[in-house]
Amino acid sequence: MASVETEAGGERLHGLDAVRGFALIGGVMLHAAMSFFPGPQMWIVKDSDESLSLAVLFYVLHTFRMPLFFLLAGFFGRMLFECRGLAGFVRDRLGRIGAPLLMFWPIVFPAIVACLIWAVVQASGGRPPAPGPQPNPFTVEAFPLTHLWFLYLLLLFYPAALMLRGLTGWAGPLADRFCGFIVKGWIPIAPALVTAAALSVGNHWPLWFGVHTPDTGLIPNPQALTVFGLAFTVGWVLHRQSDLLEVLRRRWLFSLLLAVAATALCLAVIGAQPTTDAPSPLELSWAYALGYGLAMWSWTFGLIGAGLALFSGRSPVRRYLADASYWIYLVHLPLVMALQVIVAPLGWPWPVKYAAILAAAFAVMLASYQLLVRHSFIGRMLNGRRPRRPQARPEAPGLGAGTESARS
Repeated sequence: MASVETEAGGERLHGLDAVRGFALIGGVMLHAAMSFFPGPQMWIVKDSDESLSLAVLFYVLHTFRMPLFFLLAGFFGRMLFECRGLAGFVRDRLGRIGAPLLMFWPIVFPAIVACLIWAVVQASGGRPPAPGPQPNPFTVEAFPLTHLWFLYLLLLFYPAALMLRGLTGWAGPLADRFCGFIVKGWIPIAPALVTAAALSVGNHWPLWFGVHTPDTGLIPNPQALTVFGLAFTVGWVLHRQSDLLEVLRRRWLFSLLLAVAATALCLAVIGAQPTTDAPSPLELSWAYALGYGLAMWSWTFGLIGAGLALFSGRSPVRRYLADASYWIYLVHLPLVMALQVIVAPLGWPWPVKYAAILAAAFAVMLASYQLLVRHSFIGRMLNGRRPRRPQARPEAPGLGAGTESARS
């Protein structure tokens, strides 16, 4: 990815680079854990060795990863707009968000389908499965965005932000006060309440899996639009008063401790084993949703603060991983699925299998990034041109300046 820099002096925000890379790479860890879920099969393949520990890892990562991603998207999106202006912003986002969606979806979707067929054949003892119902046509309601849904959602959020900015410029001070209220409070109760309302109102939602991922259909579900849209908006407005980052930096440890406590409480209510059941009575659903929203925003603010506090220095390794993380996330899912199908029937213990999946996947993805992407037109599309020397004027950020990512 292109460098992420401040407006003043062109100093790269190394801490936010680290958080951004973690949000994207965390998606690989999340998806790699899904074949080990205990209980009924919920993924394309079910491993012969189950792991409650990996289920908890998935739960924790899924709680905050995409809200964190979209908050950074809003923050760096506004930075890009202020740096490039409207025309430059539109060109950059179409080139680094729209073009990758159009380019990579026709590649990753057939690969995912191939992995699904492979898993079904393996589960049936090597025999081709019996003909089943015809797959849904690619309609507006059923279009399979796969894990690239985050790019599609960003293409909705960017113009919405620009339109609201143009229509309600007078509301800037009000938005600043609201953002200050959210960030300066020790407990992020306001965004947690909005999240709880979005999760609890409407159709049945699988509580253990949090926000319903908008990976199917071109009209995102209200949950995702509300929660991820709120995160994007908070990030956009946060850039208007970047001094609030110092508040997050000072309180990172408290925020993370609060996040751990809220997450533990949620798991005590819903249980550590993945389930699509809803708790009852209704009051328990609301209480769980509020705890989930509190955990989500505490993780988000705490990790941003921790990145600023602990990783503000220059690191070639973190810089490289941040640059590679966009490519890694775009291509990881079919590769991870294929590796899961390979190791699923083996008699190895789950820690060895999980480590083998991650090791093999990252070896392939990092090697392909270095050899095929980093210095190619794909690298320029994803990350922008790599400057030969430090620039006096801030360089327009890449995906990190525009995003996530996740899903998931």
